Amino acid sequence: MSSISIIGTGNMARTIGARAVAGGNTVEIMGRDQSKAADLAKALGGGATTGEWGTAPAGDIVIVALLYDGVVPVVAQYGDALAGKIIVDISNPFNSTFDGLAHREETSIAQEVAKAAPAGAGVVKAFNTVFRHVLEKGRPDVFIAGDNAQAKASVEAFIESLGLRPLDVGGLKMAHWLEGAGVITVGLANHGVGNLDFALSITELPVRANG
Repeated sequence: MSSISIIGTGNMARTIGARAVAGGNTVEIMGRDQSKAADLAKALGGGATTGEWGTAPAGDIVIVALLYDGVVPVVAQYGDALAGKIIVDISNPFNSTFDGLAHREETSIAQEVAKAAPAGAGVVKAFNTVFRHVLEKGRPDVFIAGDNAQAKASVEAFIESLGLRPLDVGGLKMAHWLEGAGVITVGLANHGVGNLDFALSITELPVRANG
């Protein structure tokens, strides 16, 4: 199992934390508001602990569960405390109308995190194409992107411990397109599907026998 630190105390932090505890992982919660972090750790149970904001996370995998505009500043604030860690960005940088990305360049929050992170840290984009309650109650596919093969392998193992299927889409530059896929999920929720009770997934054809 994995050792996880979650920076944030919101709904996604709670949902990922709950699945992580259920999957037998070690979980640490870190929040600006120490009392909120302590309350969440207590609610998660399973020996979940509380870390002090800005100090070196105990977990090998650090999930930054914050709104997109807070992710890079917090990674920069933590600085060398994240050296050697695997940083997982789960954010969606939606524009104000939720039909495009907030950044206009072909980049991603995860790529900007990689620029701000200390040397030796591995950055992975994951979980951003899944609505929170689907992650809580369902078994969605989880798409990931990253340049560090070892970091991705560790995140894949963590995702599998949640009872979910990780699917690697390629290098960290693909995080831009995963963020675009997040926009697609909102478009589907508002139009083609008409609700939030779904997730993007991959359907594979059965393998045919030769002949």
